[in-house]
Amino acid sequence: MRIPEFLKDGGTIGFAAPSFGCNIEPYKSAFNSAQEKFRSLGYKLEIGENCYEGCGTGISNTPLKCGQELDSFLAGRRADAVISCGGGELMCEVLDYTSFDKIAKAEPVWYMGFSDNTNMTFLLPVLCDTAAIYAPCAPAFGMREWHKSIHDAFGLLTGTVSEVRGYNLWEKESLKTEENPLEPYNVTEKRETKYYNCNGNKAELSGRLIGGCLDCLSTLTGTKYDKAAEFNERYKEDGIIWFLEACDLNVMGIRRALWQLAHAGWFKYVKGFLVGRPYCFGEEIFGLDQYKAVTGILDEYNVPVIMDLDIGHLPPMMPLVPGAKADILADGNNISVKFLL
Repeated sequence: MRIPEFLKDGGTIGFAAPSFGCNIEPYKSAFNSAQEKFRSLGYKLEIGENCYEGCGTGISNTPLKCGQELDSFLAGRRADAVISCGGGELMCEVLDYTSFDKIAKAEPVWYMGFSDNTNMTFLLPVLCDTAAIYAPCAPAFGMREWHKSIHDAFGLLTGTVSEVRGYNLWEKESLKTEENPLEPYNVTEKRETKYYNCNGNKAELSGRLIGGCLDCLSTLTGTKYDKAAEFNERYKEDGIIWFLEACDLNVMGIRRALWQLAHAGWFKYVKGFLVGRPYCFGEEIFGLDQYKAVTGILDEYNVPVIMDLDIGHLPPMMPLVPGAKADILADGNNISVKFLL
């Protein structure tokens, strides 16, 4: 696994928009604020051509132009690290215009983003053997006061952080609006970690991290980009730890997506699952809740399933490094993830 060089003081941060761009509020003002913050820290910035675009369908621009922008950063070394401008809906269409073969041969750079950016943060380690960072997109760095999770994400990018821990409170209702684009996370809910297939409320795991947003992972299943089996074989000696979360999927959709991945053989050599709070948190359909949706499929692997973690669309989120080896210790409501970079 190729671990990119950490962002140095005074280095160049690049911004790309292979999914949504920052062309509307509150994202535009938050992105502008993030740029100001990074410049105040002494970094140079490279703004991609699509960062303020909104003419695409479910993405910032045409799939071709989005792919060209990605290539310029990841195969052309246009910056020392790249942060995506946002998530979206149809980044999968950009993949056909992305030169993964060239990216695999180029000097690796960090790519950071989440949600629809699973299309890169998952495929970079799987197709290009290059680690990435599953963490908030660029506008989050523009909030008035950085949450600990934002400090952690930037610390991973700069190499000053190698271990992250869960956060005590999470946000159920955001206060960010078009009129108030720089609002910090409105953390009001206490995190309560759920354990399944564990010896009590405790689990210890070591292995190779991979995963992302189920909405995107299920879409990739069975396509030419589905090289999960090859990834599993390459790293079977480490064992695989899957981290999973969901955005648009309801509890039935979550269960269907997990069934699909399981039947595609993605969970071979699995040592455990880290599952984030789904966006449909608290939903129940015909007696199926977010817990049965997951355990009903994953119980068969007889490995720890740890749920309601700080991963995904209900912030804050622990930044994770797909492709990296990690040691994970969960005990009650405490969890730490140490990356072996």
